[in-house]
Amino acid sequence: MATTGDVTIGKLLMAEYDRLKEEQKTRIGFRDNLLYVTLAAMVTVLIGAAQAHHAVLLLALPVVTCVLGWTYLANDQKISAIGRYVRTDLGPRLGDLAGEPGSPFGWEVAHRGDIRRKQRKIIQCAVDLITFSAVPLAALVAFWLCGTGGVLPVTASILELLAVTILAAQIVLYAESAP
Repeated sequence: MATTGDVTIGKLLMAEYDRLKEEQKTRIGFRDNLLYVTLAAMVTVLIGAAQAHHAVLLLALPVVTCVLGWTYLANDQKISAIGRYVRTDLGPRLGDLAGEPGSPFGWEVAHRGDIRRKQRKIIQCAVDLITFSAVPLAALVAFWLCGTGGVLPVTASILELLAVTILAAQIVLYAESAP
């Protein structure tokens, strides 16, 4: 049986930190792999549409990229939220318990001070927009240029345009608001 001396606030906070960093690491791996999955899905759809000579198959691309893009964005947001929580809440509480003001986790703050960080964030936003918005928009334009759609496919393409536009806006908004 555990005594009250076995459990301390410091130990609980360190356990929380360990779990959060493990979750962050898992989410980073998953998020990064989503780019490869998205590229593979794009190639599959494009090859299928080209081989079948059916432009309507291009309508699969915006659906796939929107689902994968939203999953990518949601994971990216959680990764950032974990980092922000460790920097602004958990770290300072542990520092206070240790009798040292501030966070004992220097890396959580230090890597954010890189002079090229803003440049990397802009480039990453551009990559995300190309992957999850520009390519599906190009597929929609190709579908519209083929002019072989009926009412249902054209309606679906317009709804897909709306979904891709919303995702693109969210990618930009999130990139601008990410601390």
